[in-house]
Parts: sequence; C-alpha cells; structure tokens
Amino acid sequence: MTGILVLLAVVAIAVLIGLIVRRRDGAVRAGRGAGPDDARRRALTAAGAAEGSVTVLHFSADWCGPCSAVRRVVAASVQALTDDGHRVRDVEVDMEDDPALARDFRVMSLPTTVVLDANLRERFRASGVPGSADLRAAVLAAAAPERD
Repeated sequence: MTGILVLLAVVAIAVLIGLIVRRRDGAVRAGRGAGPDDARRRALTAAGAAEGSVTVLHFSADWCGPCSAVRRVVAASVQALTDDGHRVRDVEVDMEDDPALARDFRVMSLPTTVVLDANLRERFRASGVPGSADLRAAVLAAAAPERD
C-alpha cells in the first residue's frame, strides 16, 4: 500500500512540474533590462546587432529541433514588422560557436529568444518557441520609448 501511495505522489509531482514547464514554454517575459557593458556591446555588434534597431536575438544549435521553428517564427515576424516600416534585425547565434555570448545572456535552454531595444538592452525573453503575436508585441514594446 505504501508503494502505491509513493508512486501516486511521484506521478502527481511529475504532472505538476510538466504543467509548469509547459505553461512557461514559449512565453514572452520581461527581460533584465540592463544596459550592455562594452564587452557585451562588442559581442552583440560582432553577431550582427546594431544600435538604433530593435534586435531579435535567438540562440540555437545544430542539434536543436525546436530551433528551426523559432527560425521560422522570428523570420516571419521580423519581415512583417520591417514591411510595416519598423527597424528590426534578426540575429541568430549558434550557442556552440559563441558560448561566451550565450553565457552572458544566461541561456539555460534552447531555443532562447531575446528582444533587445535600440540601445541593445534586453527587454524581453522567451525560452522555447514564442508565438508570432507575442513576439511582434514584444518587438513593438521594445521599439517604444520606456516610461519611467
């Protein structure tokens, strides 16, 4: 009888953890918002980011299956926003080619997408595959001036 209760408790905990992870997967959340130091600014510029444009920075790897879905979502969102006259850059960083930048952004899982404002400050982030509407809303919010 004790074994069955332990098994039920383990299953309940696993289901709860799964629900929490599933709820957070792909959700766009507010980022740290800290301005980049000189080293981060140089690394971002080398990766393809530029001040004056919102940058959608997504970390990937060759072995990452969901990264191809992020690639499609980001490309379509950036194209739609660019067509609407917004200055947005799409920058993909292979985590294995630039582990220092991934470490600097505290990338713990792939795919991870970060939205940087025109001053290269992290404004939003998503782990997993973000929805197109959520990503576009994050880019538009990052393009708007910050309110104090």
